Amino acid sequence: MDFGRSERGGGRKRIPSAIKILIAGGFGAGKTTLVGAVSETTPLRTEETLTNRSVGVDDISGVEAKATTTVAMDFGRITIKDQYVLYLFGTPGQERFWFVWDELALGALGAVVLADTRKLADCFPSVDFFERRGTPFVVAVNCFEGARQYALDEVRMALGIAPSIPVILCDARKRDSGKEVLINLVQHAMLTRGKRPRPENVTS
Repeated sequence: MDFGRSERGGGRKRIPSAIKILIAGGFGAGKTTLVGAVSETTPLRTEETLTNRSVGVDDISGVEAKATTTVAMDFGRITIKDQYVLYLFGTPGQERFWFVWDELALGALGAVVLADTRKLADCFPSVDFFERRGTPFVVAVNCFEGARQYALDEVRMALGIAPSIPVILCDARKRDSGKEVLINLVQHAMLTRGKRPRPENVTS
């Protein structure tokens, strides 16, 4: 949504459009890391330490070193070329917290589904959720060190998603990589919703 223009110093200054974006994916896929890497403000995090009570509830196979988990959401903000202010909401990855997804998804322009090729099946709930809601999304394959690398077409085929949905590689730890993912999402979402973006307005 666009909040129009404001007067400042005798000139007319455009107020950036506010855009809500979700960062989703399986447990340990890198959602908190991505939000923290790109946010221009200190991100809000709702992480709790994993305890023995989560044994048998949270599946940590493949991410055994993970010691914390998001229980509500992560929140961050990033401005792209003074045209857009993206408000990022990282969703919790565990099934027991999926009930908050509907609330977080309200008003979102689109979503990033972070994929971990070590646990690719963990993407299915996020993909299914956004497909059912008709929410535009992209799949960002987080390149973990030591993980087997797959061609993007292989990932697309494994997830069963349409050719029109972008699948891209990323490193959730790196700001520039995360920004590229978000730019791809904004472009895809605006095209999907029938609003053709100007390339110069959505590039870093």
